[in-house]
Amino acid sequence: MPDTAMPENPSAPLDPAFRAMILDVTAARAAQVRGGATLALAWERDGGCVARYDLLLPPATAGEEVVFRLAERVVKFLLWSAGGWRLLLAGPEGLCRRLQAEYSAQGRRAFDAAIMQRVYGRPMTVAMVRPEEMPAARDAGLTLGGHLEGCRLGFDLGASDLKVSAVQDGVAVFSAEVPWTPRSQSDPDYHYRIIQAGLRQAAAHLPRVDAIGGSTAGVVVDNRIMVASLFRAVPPERYAEAQDLFLRLQREWQVPLAVANDGDVAALAGALSLGVQAILGVAMGSSEAGGFLDRQSRLTGRLTELAFAPVDMNPGAGVDEWSGDAGVGALYFSQQAVNRLAPAAGFAFPDDQPLPARLQAVQARLAAGDERARRIFETIGVYLGYTVPWYREFNDFDHLLLLGRVTSGAGGDIIRARAEAVLHAEFPDLAARVRICLPDERARRVGQAVAAASLPVLPRSGP
Repeated sequence: MPDTAMPENPSAPLDPAFRAMILDVTAARAAQVRGGATLALAWERDGGCVARYDLLLPPATAGEEVVFRLAERVVKFLLWSAGGWRLLLAGPEGLCRRLQAEYSAQGRRAFDAAIMQRVYGRPMTVAMVRPEEMPAARDAGLTLGGHLEGCRLGFDLGASDLKVSAVQDGVAVFSAEVPWTPRSQSDPDYHYRIIQAGLRQAAAHLPRVDAIGGSTAGVVVDNRIMVASLFRAVPPERYAEAQDLFLRLQREWQVPLAVANDGDVAALAGALSLGVQAILGVAMGSSEAGGFLDRQSRLTGRLTELAFAPVDMNPGAGVDEWSGDAGVGALYFSQQAVNRLAPAAGFAFPDDQPLPARLQAVQARLAAGDERARRIFETIGVYLGYTVPWYREFNDFDHLLLLGRVTSGAGGDIIRARAEAVLHAEFPDLAARVRICLPDERARRVGQAVAAASLPVLPRSGP
């Protein structure tokens, strides 16, 4: 066995083969005394922003494939946590050339290259440079939301339900969840009709509507969705209609409208409800959404698309249906995680039963005292405990906020308790600095819709 190979994590009750990435990274650091090299990598994105990470590699005695796999997983994690269209590499030439081929349009990461081209409007490129030519990290500093005055509507678009809220002077006077199936719908009018109906339902509880704010999965630029799984079934010739959906809503309502990524809004929800800064929001819904606010409560311009960011080094980890990659966050921190773990816990579901209904069934069994259901949430908690320090490698946060359907009820408390136990046992220094937060029950489910309502800025009245 290579000297940097990591043991399995037997404390994950239903997934003993889970191998947290942070363990492989720290093992490589510990092995540096035996002659490991360094790979400097940076993803460049718009506005001159750069995400930078220096990876201490396992020693050559670990084997070429061990070194490459760790490097490739870190490159992919940094891509989806920060975003980028240009990858810069400085390190061992053979390793850099393999990574360059991996992230080409013909490489195994062609999916990632294609998605980033849609996000940034330019082809992905990979260049090898000298270490002294590597750029320093640079983020944007953007303010987000927090505007509570007036009568506002908020919505949050998930893959299984649409959440809407009516908010008056910062107080939610109405909230609801509307089931829908956006990922299988090829007609963008379907999405428009459902959102409109939800907004009208919420608007009936306000004397007027001054502004509308939205939260959605995917990448949003200037209120246009560049890419989102919600529109996976929309054909290319009609995708422009889907992209302009929010602009169409604004024309209909004739009020200020602002839409942001659901992960960023999750972080905003935490900042508003907890009154803190340096927060990473993680929403465990149909997929995993992430958002980060820095120590000045600003957005950094990073994508924070943690659903596609790898967290498990196990070569036999589950495979994401959309990206085709294994071990990525959506399979560990969402309804997909519950569904993946359910057979190992002894649950079986009808083939045509949707994931939200399967989650509800498991949650009902948990409420009835079923230990099988408890083990599912304990396993997700172990995943989280080992992933918190991995996320913190790339984001300087003191508070991790958990939202989404998976955290509803007792399951959320179990997830937090097991994650905290892992942190205290394995990462005691970090456990003393990072707080895992669960908002109240209703905020876990609809908190993003309320926070989204605070996104638009109302025009000033008077002189």
